[in-house]
Amino acid sequence: MTPSLIAAALWALVANLIALAPSRRGHWPAAWVLIVTGIPIVGWVTFESGPIIGLVVLAAGASMLRWPAIYLWRWLKRMVRRYG
Repeated sequence: MTPSLIAAALWALVANLIALAPSRRGHWPAAWVLIVTGIPIVGWVTFESGPIIGLVVLAAGASMLRWPAIYLWRWLKRMVRRYG
């Protein structure tokens, strides 16, 4: 297993532990930290293991951070309707 995949697995473990935390106010700041740290990890995985594995890791991360992904998708749709 490559170091990048180990980092991705640790990231997933931390994301799941944060999701188990009872604090509701702490989830969004934690989500932003996970996003900021997850994007370079996805790039690293893609670089070391190839684009297919990179897409799998990206999909896994998006499924764990589904609400930020949903809000991003809604915002993009609004921007396309407004300016497109």
